Amino acid sequence: MQFKLGFIINPVAGLGGAVALKGSDGADTAAKAMALGAEPKAHLRARAALEQLLPHQEHVTIYTVNGGMGELVARELGFNVEVVYHSAHPTTAQDTERAAQMLCEQGVDLILFAGGDGTARNLCHAIGERVPALGIPAGCKIHSGVYAITPKAAGRVVEMLVMGELVTLAESDVMDIDEDAFRAGAVRAKRYGELRVPSELRYVQAVKNGAGKEVDELVLADIAAYVVSEMDEDWQYIIGSGSTVAAVMEEMGLDNTLLGVDLVQDQELIGRDMTAQQLLEACKDKPTKLVITLIGGQGHLFGRGNQQLSPALIRAIGKENIIVVATKSKLQALEGRPLICDTGDSALDDELSGYIQVTTGFNDHVLYAVGHNEEQ
Repeated sequence: MQFKLGFIINPVAGLGGAVALKGSDGADTAAKAMALGAEPKAHLRARAALEQLLPHQEHVTIYTVNGGMGELVARELGFNVEVVYHSAHPTTAQDTERAAQMLCEQGVDLILFAGGDGTARNLCHAIGERVPALGIPAGCKIHSGVYAITPKAAGRVVEMLVMGELVTLAESDVMDIDEDAFRAGAVRAKRYGELRVPSELRYVQAVKNGAGKEVDELVLADIAAYVVSEMDEDWQYIIGSGSTVAAVMEEMGLDNTLLGVDLVQDQELIGRDMTAQQLLEACKDKPTKLVITLIGGQGHLFGRGNQQLSPALIRAIGKENIIVVATKSKLQALEGRPLICDTGDSALDDELSGYIQVTTGFNDHVLYAVGHNEEQ
């Protein structure tokens, strides 16, 4: 029996991340990102998902959109391909919705799509819960519970379906935020509906509840005080995004880009809301450390809301110079699941796997696992 897989790529998904635009919704934003030097990555992440199905090619037919919205990647990998929709150029959100509707009409078993929360909204609007769908994380915003934790994980869930394994279908929330408010430092998430998602707990991400889990202010202050006390005036420190890391900036009395990445040295702000390229240039031949935390209940260190931290930058810094901070309650909420690195570079993800020290208080640390391929 052939598995009929619907396949859609949002070609501009994630463009705004590396150039600090914090989103790529809208043609103007995508064009601006390209002008700033952003390079499309969604097709690479979609390819990583489909590669998991290569051992089962003879049992899969891919129904997709022409060109960069799916056809090229599927044909390059040697799948049997049926193009059911021809998109405009440049592609639009309307193309995604029309393509999804056409895939429904073709009776596909599942729609696998690469994008971010905006793309998930398009799918939700176009098909609702008529056909199961699963997201390949490729956007700047991944608040929805319809995405696998990594591209490879998305492919593995589909593989389970192709092999006839029992996989639970669950209604999962489609969430999105106001990008203009996001760029101004405010997170305003809204629920737009649900998609039916094949759920295997290791592979589909959890959604952070509400506006975020309350943390103990005293613990955050202890963590921040320790990190600042250990800073060397001769080193630069990249300060990642998130409220836990924001406490470090507050300890130094510096303004913080909550949803961006800043650079400090000797407790002075020397770079604010920096892009991937700016960070890489600033760190050439200068000793640099990175202060980062995990993102919500998902356990991601890289690949969620911090695309400015490019693989090239992470390699330049070195694993030994990555300072991970988190409260113990935040780690306990993972219930033993490993931290996740989804940098877009599989070799680097492997290099970062193993155990890493996490600062959980003043001179208080724990060793915590960073996921290996088997968990991703």
